[in-house]
Formats: sequence, C-alpha cells, structure tokens
Amino acid sequence: MPPLQLEVFVAAGDPKVAAEPADLDAIDEARLASYEQGYAAGWDDAVSAQGEEKNQLAADLAHNLQSLGFTYHEARVHVLRALEPLLAELVGQFLPEVAKSALGATVLQTLLPLAKNTADLPIKILFNPASRGAIEPFLQQANGPPLTLVEEPTLGEGQVFLLLGETEIRIDLDGAIAETKAALKDFFDLMTKDKKNG
Repeated sequence: MPPLQLEVFVAAGDPKVAAEPADLDAIDEARLASYEQGYAAGWDDAVSAQGEEKNQLAADLAHNLQSLGFTYHEARVHVLRALEPLLAELVGQFLPEVAKSALGATVLQTLLPLAKNTADLPIKILFNPASRGAIEPFLQQANGPPLTLVEEPTLGEGQVFLLLGETEIRIDLDGAIAETKAALKDFFDLMTKDKKNG
C-alpha cells in the first residue's frame, strides 16, 4: 500500500509559504547555535552551583572549626580545673617536703665551688635551727676552708646564707615554693577570669 499523502492548502499571499524553502546549512547553523547556547547556559549553571557549594563548604568548615576550638577550650579548662586541687596539694604539701630533703644537698652543691675558689677564708653558714639535721650531714663531706655554723631563728626552714668575707650567697627554697604557689594561683585566677570574659 502506498504511503498516505496529504494535500497542502496554502492561503494566497501568505509570506511564509511564498518564501523559498529554508536552506539546510542555515538550519544546521541554527541548531548548532541553539546547542552552543544551551551548553553555555548549562556550563554557567554548573559553575554557579559549584561556587555556591564551595561557599557553603567554607562556611560549614569555619563553623566546625569554631565549634572544635570552643570544645577544645572547654575541655582544657575542665581538665585543668580537675587538676587544680592536686596541683595545689603538690605545691602546698609535697614540694615543701622535697625542698626540706634537698636543702642539705643544695647547700653542699653551692658550697663546694666556693671552697675550691677560696684560700683559707672561713665560711659562715646561717640557717634555721630546725634545718640543722638536714644540713649538717652534708657539710661533713665538704673538705676545704673552715665552716662556722650559725643558727638563725629568723630564717625560714628553707633559707640558708653562706657568708665568705664580703660575699653573701642566699639559698631560698621557701621563696621558690612561695613563688610557685603564687604562679599556680595566678594561673587559675587568670583562667577563671578568661572563662568569665569568654
């Protein structure tokens, strides 16, 4: 059976019909232009979407870093607060005992270079009477100039003065402990102040 053919009815004077049939090259160019226009629009949409995605990722990253920083700071403060009583106990109880047991060795360590560098000048050692037991056994190890031991009740148990002529050397473990206590207190006071301000 032959294909069905329809009759074309044309209105007289219709400019579209009167024109010559379209050129195939022009149709291809129009199709290519439409394709390129659609491709460019799609590319622009993709670039725009990627830019928006990057901005969103950057904002999310900034937010997460800020949250992480806050969490780290809070955790650090919490851990330090938990350690505060332990550190205060160490500085208040343990450190003075360590200093008391180290006093004799500290005096000897300070005294030996003096004994080597001096002739026969006597060295006077002033200390608190309660520290005699910690100092005397170590002084028996010092060979050198004569030593004069002088008990001075106004000195703290961790304080010793070595006098050699015009030279005076001060050993002050009590002062070192007091400075450590003050530094620890200042640290926790500052941390509390920062937490209130933050």
